[in-house]
Amino acid sequence: MPTSLIIVDDFLSTRDAQSLRDVGLQLTYPEQQGAFPGRNSLERIEMDGLDRTVSNIVGERVKPVSPLQSHAKFRMTLAADKGRAKVHIDQAYWSGILYLSRPEDCRGGTEFFRHLPTHSERAPWTQEEARAMGYDSLEHMHQQVIEKDTNDDAKWERTMTAPMRFNRLVLLRPWLWHTAGPAFGDRMENGRLVYLMFFAGA
Repeated sequence: MPTSLIIVDDFLSTRDAQSLRDVGLQLTYPEQQGAFPGRNSLERIEMDGLDRTVSNIVGERVKPVSPLQSHAKFRMTLAADKGRAKVHIDQAYWSGILYLSRPEDCRGGTEFFRHLPTHSERAPWTQEEARAMGYDSLEHMHQQVIEKDTNDDAKWERTMTAPMRFNRLVLLRPWLWHTAGPAFGDRMENGRLVYLMFFAGA
């Protein structure tokens, strides 16, 4: 009976959330031509006790993924930013997105999808599941679904959106087909700012 999605409002105190946002706005966001629109902060900002807090929320022990990837980094995405991909999965056990955009700027959120050719809402967990979906392996599934269909809107049905709200934490199973919602803003102060978390099982 796995839990797939948890939404926590007012994850931090209002003061701490605003302080974290202020820190994020002062970081370095180098140009990047990545799979997804936007830029990650060069710096990584650790939150004291984050592993323990998230473990308590999800009901099982977690720790940061290794290597850290984008864990504890900020991501800034403006309306004009472009990427090469859309629907995806993450290489983790739990993923977390803490929304830090101002309330008056918030729109969209995190979007979840059904893959129409396979009638699935998530990637397979095992090689056996991949074969049952018609793929030779997990790697073959990734090639045929993620790499091939990521940007093909005709292959996806949006099932839900976890709406953006300042200081809202969305914890999701990273094997769910998902993507960031629409980007917005024309400068850092009014752009889509999130703090990223990626956890492995402890």
